[in-house]
Amino acid sequence: MNGTDKTSPTSPADAPATLLVRAGTSAAGSFSVDLGPDDAGWAFSGLRILDLPAGGSQELETGPDELLVLPLAGACTVTVTTDTEAEQTFDLQGRPDVFSDLTDHLYVPITATLTITSATGGRFALPSARASRRLPVSHRSADDVCVELRGAGTCSRQVNNYALGNDLDTDHLLVCEVLTPGGNWSSYPPHKHDEHTDVERELEEIYYFEVAPGPAGPGVAFHRTYGTADRPLELTEEVRTGDVVLTPHGYHGPSMAAPGYDLYYLNVMAGPAPDQQWLMTDDPAHHWIRATWEDQDIDPRLPMNGTPAEGREGHS
Repeated sequence: MNGTDKTSPTSPADAPATLLVRAGTSAAGSFSVDLGPDDAGWAFSGLRILDLPAGGSQELETGPDELLVLPLAGACTVTVTTDTEAEQTFDLQGRPDVFSDLTDHLYVPITATLTITSATGGRFALPSARASRRLPVSHRSADDVCVELRGAGTCSRQVNNYALGNDLDTDHLLVCEVLTPGGNWSSYPPHKHDEHTDVERELEEIYYFEVAPGPAGPGVAFHRTYGTADRPLELTEEVRTGDVVLTPHGYHGPSMAAPGYDLYYLNVMAGPAPDQQWLMTDDPAHHWIRATWEDQDIDPRLPMNGTPAEGREGHS
């Protein structure tokens, strides 16, 4: 299937009209990706990717959304004004690209005005979530990023937590990025988080992909999302740099890095629970895979950047 759910009605409470948003198809102005909750057909999660030329600048208002300014490539200066705080200016050092380094990042609350300027140009992710609490603006350094190595063998991957599993206070927004060496599988075993239970939370999720190029041109990866008998959906697609996958419900994974091409994806998650926890359950048919990691080493190509806290559990 091409990413559209053909087997059940589509509604904001069930699934977006399309699960796969190809690079450039949601572009608007300086944003190569421009997806809010209304665009996705759900209630909370959103993502913009801002592309600025050297000397470029973009002003925007957060409105009902909290967000991060997360450099993907390049540095920027961000000026923020809120009703309760005086104008503040932050210099984000950024990074050359997503595969070579971690980055500092900036949390911006609801009802704020911000201006992003880049002297040398760059690409900046703005993951967002609908929120009700106004929290303080917070600039975090790359040293604050919690780096984990998950899985083992060909399931080895690196997870960089920016608004997840650390002390950055957000209302509903959860953000991490995943680095997968060429030939490995991540988001595996497949897992879901679409109901509120003791072991799971309802979270809408966005995947934004970048694939490292090879000597002959752009790289390629693959991703799968699939539903349950009660809520069917199906997506099994090639993904390339700039593509986005929307995950309203159901199992997602694996994300497969083709041999020779390292894979990056940014995860944006948000949901209705007041306690924003990343709780999920594996597809029972594939949960046994975890036990096989005990006798395997973590891929020596990891970490790609940062200093990790070792581990084998996790889902991204």
